Amino acid sequence: MSAEPSGAPLTVVRLANFVTPVSGGLRTALRHLGAGYRAAGHRPVLIVPGERRSEEETDQGLVITLPGPVLPASGGYRLLVDRAAVAAELTRLSPDRLEVSDRTTLRWTGAWARRHGVRSVMVSHESAAGVLRTWGVPGPLADAAADRLNAATAREYDAVLCTTDWAAAEFRRIGTPNLVRAPLGVDLTAMRPLEPRVRAEERARYAAPDETLLVLCSRLSAEKRPERALEALAALRARRGPAVLVVAGTGPLRARLEQRALRLGLRVRFLGHLGERAALARLLGCADVALAPGPVETFGLAAMEALACGTPVVVSRSSALPGLIGLAGVAAADTGAGFASAVRELLARPESARRAAARAQAERYGWPAAVGAFLAAHRVARVANCETLDGGWDEPARQRV
Repeated sequence: MSAEPSGAPLTVVRLANFVTPVSGGLRTALRHLGAGYRAAGHRPVLIVPGERRSEEETDQGLVITLPGPVLPASGGYRLLVDRAAVAAELTRLSPDRLEVSDRTTLRWTGAWARRHGVRSVMVSHESAAGVLRTWGVPGPLADAAADRLNAATAREYDAVLCTTDWAAAEFRRIGTPNLVRAPLGVDLTAMRPLEPRVRAEERARYAAPDETLLVLCSRLSAEKRPERALEALAALRARRGPAVLVVAGTGPLRARLEQRALRLGLRVRFLGHLGERAALARLLGCADVALAPGPVETFGLAAMEALACGTPVVVSRSSALPGLIGLAGVAAADTGAGFASAVRELLARPESARRAAARAQAERYGWPAAVGAFLAAHRVARVANCETLDGGWDEPARQRV
């Protein structure tokens, strides 16, 4: 199937689970991709689960919420489990393209798309084997289960899209023939370095001049390993390094983390979910170092946003992030001591140099290129006379991996 001719707007229906008003990376990515599809002249529609049915026209296109039950112990995530209701919406919308962001409960939609002659793309936002390992499944069993899941997914969809080579590795392992790669992006306008005066004023809200200000922006759930940030703070303080930690985000582990910080006598401030992007940018921009301890991060949008704000990052060496951050951060061993050591390594660099390197690395991942790569995976062309995206349209060729 070739790209549609320029001048032919297409309906691109996107399905996603694990999205809530206080969720982070996936919700942000869906918003930017939808806005990009719309700016390119197409009609994006996003279907997500919620408490009740609703429809709303937004800057990312039409957003439809269908009732879905809460996944137990997930911190509020809901699932689209009513297949009849989802199928009815798909039939009503008559999509030209289908993009799905959950290869477990929504995998059946690939067969629906094939029956209706609709090109379909499954976006793999995580490593299935990695997630299973974080749940305690032994490595060989996790790999075998992931291989079965991924092989079934590849059969059902016209393309499987991974956002990093790290995420694509488990599909390459089974020889997936329809594997493509497209990066995600970061909002380089909303997320940008603070002026020195503003940074000093914002920083003073959280730390004294002689204290190291660490920030963790993450969902507080098991697979993100947020406890590693507390362990790193404790390791720094054990070596008489004055340091404080600010946590932005919420999730099922918040109460346990608060209790642990109190028990250990650590200076940790929990802000909860920051819904205002400007507030998040100020926090990220005033920190000395951002922490990204999740071992199964496939893109790590929060880490990339920290870089865009001029703040270097320490990331898990087990995740995809070491291949994305370049010289703008340090990959650490998955221990508190490992993260503390990496923090000290970053702070040994001149501040101006580490902040400049962070911003320069983030500028490699703008959303226009990401949107273009996703549309290329859909084999969708830019519509003639459409809006531009942040100063121009960049549609790179689809990349086989």
